[in-house]
Amino acid sequence: MEPFVNIFGQLDLLHSYIEPVLLVLVLANMVTRYVAHNRHVAQYEDGGADAISRFIPHELTNVLLVVASFYYLTVNYHGGMILSMFVAGLFVTDLFEFESRKVEARRDLSLDRPKASLSLWGLSLLYLGFQMLFTGTLETIL
Repeated sequence: MEPFVNIFGQLDLLHSYIEPVLLVLVLANMVTRYVAHNRHVAQYEDGGADAISRFIPHELTNVLLVVASFYYLTVNYHGGMILSMFVAGLFVTDLFEFESRKVEARRDLSLDRPKASLSLWGLSLLYLGFQMLFTGTLETIL
């Protein structure tokens, strides 16, 4: 294991807690994703395509997840790169899937679940679990 380099000053005191923080953020992202989808369906049923709006807590968890995964990139280079790739893909996919929900609503179709985002979320969770297992973080939590 490479020695830890202090890049961000006092923020680097949290480097040993970044994996549990990422786990909490990934799980919170799934909860907000579920609530956002249910909210979009309710908005569509009440007011049509123009009533569908972004769910701010979900967008906030997306941004926090991106920032935390980029910080993890400074802590664990290889694992951080792969996780950042998944999370950046999740962020971009969320942008496009929100727009596709609006298109479905304009065409009077039923709103589908965000399948691509759910897939990337699952990959992010699995890879983070894999990283936590092999870095020993999972053993200290359990």
